[in-house]
Amino acid sequence: MNGLAVFTGNANPILAKSICDHLNVKLTAVLVSRFSEGEVRVRIDENIRGKDVFIIQPTCPPSNDNLMELLIMIDAARRASANRITAVIPYYGYARQDRKDQPRVPITAKLVANLIVAAGASRVLTMDLHANQIQGFFDIPVDHLYAIKVLCDYLNSMKMKDLVVVSPDVGGIKMARAYAKRLGATLAIVDKRRDSPEMTEVMHILGEVRGKNAVLVDDIVATASSLVEAIGALKKMGVKEVYAAITHGILSDRAIERLQQCEALKQLVITDSIPLIKEKQIDKIKVVSVASLLADAINRIHGEQSISILFSEAYYK
Repeated sequence: MNGLAVFTGNANPILAKSICDHLNVKLTAVLVSRFSEGEVRVRIDENIRGKDVFIIQPTCPPSNDNLMELLIMIDAARRASANRITAVIPYYGYARQDRKDQPRVPITAKLVANLIVAAGASRVLTMDLHANQIQGFFDIPVDHLYAIKVLCDYLNSMKMKDLVVVSPDVGGIKMARAYAKRLGATLAIVDKRRDSPEMTEVMHILGEVRGKNAVLVDDIVATASSLVEAIGALKKMGVKEVYAAITHGILSDRAIERLQQCEALKQLVITDSIPLIKEKQIDKIKVVSVASLLADAINRIHGEQSISILFSEAYYK
C-alpha cells in the first residue's frame, strides 16, 4: 500500500507480522534494542517521511519495557517526519488503574494516555479496554475494537448445546449479554466480593446454570484466581462443563498452575493480543488470532474509511 508503514517493538512481533501478512505489506525495518545500561534504543532503518505510520505494540508484561518502547518509537517516527502516527495497542496496560478507588492512589491509565499523546501519537487503535471510559482519557481519536467476533466464531464451531454465558461480575453484564446473543445462550452472573486487587470470593450465582455448559467471558485473565473461584462455584451449582473466553491472557503469577489444577475447566480460549510464551502453552489453552480484525481496522484508517462497521451489530452477527 502506498504511503503505509507498519512497524513493531519487541512486545508481540508475531502478531505484527501476521497483521502485515493480512495487509500484504512488509514490516518496516526498525531496530529496537537496549544500550549496555538497559536504556531502550530505537532506530528506524527506512524512510517514513510523509507516511501513514502504524506502530503495533501491546503494553503487556513486561509492561514498563513495552510502554517505553512504544513511546520512544512514536517519538522517533514523529522526528522522522511521519505524516500520521497511529499507536496500535491490542492490549492497553495499566487499564485496571482507571479511577481512584482508594485514598492517595494514582489514575495510571490516564497518565499512560497522557504519555502516548505527549510522545506524538495522532490516534490510538486498541481492543477490549478494561473500562470503556479510558477512551475519554485521550485527547486524540481512539478506535476501540472488540474480540467478540473471533471468540464467538471459535465457540460456535464447537457446536455446544445447552449453553449459558456467565459474566464474572455485575460490570461485565453488557459484554456477557452480547456473547449470549451471538451464541444463542442464556445468561448468568457471578456475584462476588473483592478482597484485594488479585483475590475475590464468589458469593452467589444469579441465573439458571444447572445441567448446562457454561462459558465464562471476560476481558482479562491475570492470576486466574477469580476465574478458578468462579468455576468452582459453577460446578457446585451443577454445571456440566465449563469453558472460558477471555480476550487478554496475561497469565501472571501462578495462573498456569491454577489452570492445570482446575479439573473443572475444559478449555480457556484467549486471543493473541498478548503473546503466549512457550512455558505457558498447555493443552487447556486455545489461542485465536485477532490479526485480521486489526488489519481490517488499519486498512480502513489508512484509506480514510469508516471504522464503525468493525464494532457494529452488522459486523458481529
